[in-house]
Amino acid sequence: MKGIRGRLIVHFGLILLLIVLLLESFFYLAVHTYYLGTAQEALVTRSTTFTTFINKYTANYRLKDKTRYILESISDDEYAKIEILDLNGRLILNSYGFQTGEVIYTPDVQEALRGETGIHVGMTPHSKERVIAVSNALTYENEYVGVLRYSISAEPLYRAVNHIALYGVGAGAVVVLLALFLCLLAAKRIVDPIEELTRAATQMAKGNFSIKTTKHYDDEVGTLAETFVYMAEELEKNEKLKNDFISSVSHELRTPLTSIKGWTETLITGNLKDREETMLGLDVVSKETDRLIGLVEELLDFSKFQSGEMKLSREEMDLREILEDVRVQFAVREQEKQVSLSMELPPEPLVFTGDPNRLKQVFVNLLDNAFRFTPQHGSIRVAVIREEQHLLVRVSDTGEGIAREELAYITRKFYKGSSKLSGSGLGLAICKEIVELHAGNLSVDSQLGKGTTVTIQLPLTA
Repeated sequence: MKGIRGRLIVHFGLILLLIVLLLESFFYLAVHTYYLGTAQEALVTRSTTFTTFINKYTANYRLKDKTRYILESISDDEYAKIEILDLNGRLILNSYGFQTGEVIYTPDVQEALRGETGIHVGMTPHSKERVIAVSNALTYENEYVGVLRYSISAEPLYRAVNHIALYGVGAGAVVVLLALFLCLLAAKRIVDPIEELTRAATQMAKGNFSIKTTKHYDDEVGTLAETFVYMAEELEKNEKLKNDFISSVSHELRTPLTSIKGWTETLITGNLKDREETMLGLDVVSKETDRLIGLVEELLDFSKFQSGEMKLSREEMDLREILEDVRVQFAVREQEKQVSLSMELPPEPLVFTGDPNRLKQVFVNLLDNAFRFTPQHGSIRVAVIREEQHLLVRVSDTGEGIAREELAYITRKFYKGSSKLSGSGLGLAICKEIVELHAGNLSVDSQLGKGTTVTIQLPLTA
């Protein structure tokens, strides 16, 4: 049984069968004990009472006279076989009037000769019939002279016990069959949803992420079905983002390559003595090349993050120096776009252990986004706040902002939102990964039409 359904039925079936067998055994033992115990008790009572009566009223009778008196005193409705034995166990006479001389020295007879009420359950040596025998000693002048033995056939009792046990076996079989049926239903309830999930997973493996599964029951399998649906939706979203990303990157790569190819052909076929045209063409080629390099670097960084190969070169540094370098780097852009850039840094050193190049990459990316989305005469503000255990770096702008419904996805890979500006959609995702590698946190808050604030929280070391 390789399937879960088969294993459940086999395992639970074996457990149920074992339980039923144990219960049947206890039931049979209880019925056997009850019937035989009741018969023994009744026989002991009759034998002891009759023997006491005989010993009391024939105290001066010898064994031969006692035997005659016993036979005369036996009631017509007596169902037990009564036997009188001498001290050697030889049969003197029985209630049927036979004197065979047979020697009966069973355990009950031996106990009776010791002054106890002997009880024996066994088979007769000749007919192999199961009997119950009870023996008590006969006395003459306070001395043992013989044994009075009561015996009955136990065969009717065993037939009754077996008959009842047969009913018990039938009831146990019905219970086992019913339990197996219920086990089959339970296995079906567990296995069918899993098989549905398996079929859905097969469809997803073929690229069909629109497949849906149904939550049949409010249990762990139902929760798995809900999780599966959520996973399928996320994979479908990621597939769409991937396709959009490929389309976007293809466009982003095609545009600078087209410009580079066009200006290269112009420079080749044109008059190189026209210095102004030559410098313009080389300037375009240089800028588009830088743009291509930036796209390729983002893709390489993203690949390293995805494969877990991104390593940090940690060292102790002053965060103010990195931010000052970034300010100098964007000074020309500040003048060209006529957007004011201000930095609010504390006078004391901001000692921090991390990778300076990666952190600089984060701040450059954030400021680049801020300049791209902030119109002329807008402002960008970088503020650093030193807390007891953390450093907070806030980059705020007065740009176009981000819609509230897009904020939850803005740091996801490939996500560009509703913006029409060029870009790969990887910048903020890479920034978030770098900050988290420094045990920090990156969050974005924005209002559409009013601007965006990106907050970076880094653990402080001093």
